[in-house]
Amino acid sequence: MWKGTKLYSVLFNKCPHCHEGDFFVTKNPFDFKNFAKMHSNCSNCGELFMKEVGFFYGSMYVSYGLTIALGVCMYLFMCLLLGLSELSFLIAFVVASLVLWTTIFRKARLVWINLFVKFDANSKMGRVK
Repeated sequence: MWKGTKLYSVLFNKCPHCHEGDFFVTKNPFDFKNFAKMHSNCSNCGELFMKEVGFFYGSMYVSYGLTIALGVCMYLFMCLLLGLSELSFLIAFVVASLVLWTTIFRKARLVWINLFVKFDANSKMGRVK
């Protein structure tokens, strides 16, 4: 399903280069002890995930954008479609942001690295030890 697209890598936490290896150590974004731990490189193609020191600082901008998109969607749904008050939107947005912050963090990193790494279906060079 959509294998070969950047969306596949982002949605399924896969290597942006081969879409086979896992990007994060744990699949559970709510494992608060390990949610941010990434593999140093892909277990399938060997793609290096940490390109340089500070590479993922740019993902903070993506995280900000994802949070704003969440807020806009919630506002449109709650205030304009359901007719709820802005206060109820604000409370729901703060709660949703607190619950989803680890997921947004992970998706922002995946979006950021997918901006710089191109998918290559022929990159499967075997397992890297």
